[in-house]
Order: sequence, then C-alpha cells, then structure tokens
Amino acid sequence: MKPAVEEVVQKALELDEADRAEVASRLLESLEEPDATAGLASVAKLERRAAELESGAVEGISLESFQDRLMRDHRGP
Repeated sequence: MKPAVEEVVQKALELDEADRAEVASRLLESLEEPDATAGLASVAKLERRAAELESGAVEGISLESFQDRLMRDHRGP
C-alpha cells in the first residue's frame, strides 16, 4: 500500500463508527462500477444509519408511525 493511502486509512480508522461508515459509503459510491458496488454501498449506508441510531444521533419511529406517515403522504393534504 502506498504511504499516502496508508495514512488516509489510519486516519479513517480513528473515526467513530458512524463516520467510518460514511467514509466507506462515499468511497464506494465514487467507484466507476455502480453495479458491482451497489450492494456494498447499501451495506455501508445501513451500517452508518444503525450506528447513528445506536449512538443516539437520530431517533427511530415505530412501525405504526411510519405506516401512518406513508398513508398520510399517499392521500395527500
């Protein structure tokens, strides 16, 4: 591995889990083969969101609230 790459990797590994997942997601999205990386990018995004929930950075909602919101949005104002 090139020294510059090693330095970036080491700095990234010092980040908390949510930030590492964000970096991974953005790097995967930057690759030219979207079909090959789409699944990996989705996993990284899910891991980032799970870390946000676990850290308390965001708050989840119940399934019922989600369904109510979908129905309300579907019906319109």
